[in-house]
Amino acid sequence: MTQTATQSALVIGASKGLGLALAGELVKRGRAVTATVRGSGRTGLHDLADSSEGRLRVESVDTTAQDQVEALRTRLAGEAFDLLFINAAITRGDVPIGEVSTEDFVDVMVTNALSPMRVLEALKELVPPTGTLAIMSSSQGSVSLNTNGGQDLYRASKSALNQLMRSYAARNADDTRTLLLINPGWVRTELGGPDALLSIDQSIPGVVDTLQRHAGEPGLQFLDFQDEVVPW
Repeated sequence: MTQTATQSALVIGASKGLGLALAGELVKRGRAVTATVRGSGRTGLHDLADSSEGRLRVESVDTTAQDQVEALRTRLAGEAFDLLFINAAITRGDVPIGEVSTEDFVDVMVTNALSPMRVLEALKELVPPTGTLAIMSSSQGSVSLNTNGGQDLYRASKSALNQLMRSYAARNADDTRTLLLINPGWVRTELGGPDALLSIDQSIPGVVDTLQRHAGEPGLQFLDFQDEVVPW
């Protein structure tokens, strides 16, 4: 699908790392982008906006705060985005599940699984019937690929996200929008760590290529940055 300057994207969670790079890649390809940060401090996204010649607008939202999500929807009312991409994930380290505190379990599950789906439900009407609803997932959310264990809580949160997205797709089977769960690969970010296999520049252009390739295809797919199917 050829991108034009009239296309617009809404990227949730773009202050740093993969989200920031995604916003930058979309701007580079000619999209008008609205992207969000958490809190009021200055971030790399603000720097990117300053150099974007007006193609990038910064909004603020904490995806775990329902009132802030509703306020963002109100601010964006009347606008249309042909892509909504939700990027939100935290980890509490590689801890066996029996040693995970209840507080950490709740924090990770709310941030990684519940909040992205709440955001999707709140903002989906900003995306037209031919648009795309996408969420950043992970191959660690694949049940069938989990043969080595580790990262118990993070894996569980991404599996929960995938299951919730499948439930959403089943409940909205007549929705003509493209639904995508995207695995960006193991990337050297604050979350991925310094030993990860990929740089951000090796991952994000492929993520955007995959988004573009499947735009306009109704139904849910779980794909990676190389446009390959990730097993559930």
